[in-house]
Amino acid sequence: MTEPNTFQSHPYEQSSEPMTIMDVQESDCWPVDDRSVSGTKDQLADGLHPVIAIGGMTAADGRPLNVTGVVVSIAVTAAGTATDRVEVNTADGTIVHQYVSNILTYSGGAPNTFETTPVMGYPVYVDDSDDLSAGVTLSMSPFNTAGLVNPLAGHLWYCQDEIADGQAGGSRLTSTFDLVLPNEATEQSYCVRLSSGQHHEAAA
Repeated sequence: MTEPNTFQSHPYEQSSEPMTIMDVQESDCWPVDDRSVSGTKDQLADGLHPVIAIGGMTAADGRPLNVTGVVVSIAVTAAGTATDRVEVNTADGTIVHQYVSNILTYSGGAPNTFETTPVMGYPVYVDDSDDLSAGVTLSMSPFNTAGLVNPLAGHLWYCQDEIADGQAGGSRLTSTFDLVLPNEATEQSYCVRLSSGQHHEAAA
């Protein structure tokens, strides 16, 4: 199992466009710092680029219809400062490189089922569960460990060299989609096509 301790750093971009940069306060970003089920997520810092949700963490505050996006930069006063300004790319269609957990469902507050053969186009969610490592914000589960609906972040996608004819001469790199993952909680690096502003309700 891959266990990253910090958020995705460089290189994180797989597409240079589209870009819709929004300024938000650090306190409105999650799961960041103590704003997660575990309360021990990594802190934002220059050079780190997690996919996050913006706004409320409860159904009463608008979850799961949050804006989502990838952190581009942060003007850091000190780690965890609530009023620090964060620049987030909220554009639909941006492709980024991120760690994704293969957890599909939780039961009794623990991971219950796992995806072993992820396919291109599979939905991924911003997940604030304590079962994800400190550097991971995405999973394949539409609900978190507490039963709250997770915001849709996007979909698993090809990295630039994984698609047919993606390399010089017409070949392609062996894809992450060629891998079979263990039937247990596993955090694998994938390219993700972000879908900010496109939401759907998880099945009850």
